[in-house]
Amino acid sequence: MYKKMNKIIKIKFFVFFVLITTFSSAEIEPPFKNISVSKQPIYYQDILFEDFDGKIINLKQKNSKIYVLNFWATWCLPCKKEMPSLDKLYNKYKKIKIFPINIDNKDKYKSQTFFRNLEIKNLSIYFDANSNLAKLFRLQGIPTTVILNSKREEIARILGEIDFSDKKFINWIKKINNASY
Repeated sequence: MYKKMNKIIKIKFFVFFVLITTFSSAEIEPPFKNISVSKQPIYYQDILFEDFDGKIINLKQKNSKIYVLNFWATWCLPCKKEMPSLDKLYNKYKKIKIFPINIDNKDKYKSQTFFRNLEIKNLSIYFDANSNLAKLFRLQGIPTTVILNSKREEIARILGEIDFSDKKFINWIKKINNASY
């Protein structure tokens, strides 16, 4: 009788543990309609782009719990509107690696002017000069922001402009990352 009771208790504990684990890893509802969360993280073999000086950046050589790749262009009005909030996000949460990647032709002067006019002080300028990342991520417009986990897998995508400094977004990104800032 004791063995049977012990077995029932173990089974109940196992079921409870499975339920708790399932609910805790359930999809977290994004705060804005233009954010889509990947049901399964999407793995990308190589994520390569250029820094301002033309040096190739390989995300495999970076270490972060979360990466934000923001694709923009100097002629894009929604990009212009959201870039200051992305700068604020980076200034406040430096643990998040943010890479604003210009998909324009590699025009350093225009990019610097864009950042200077918007008073962007915390972010660096990166380029997708050959549109390799635009093709890899199958971008359909800009701004597009791709959020990657520590394994560099796509876990979410933002199509269009958002306010990255909005508390709802910040709380959401913390939850999906299980990070403590």
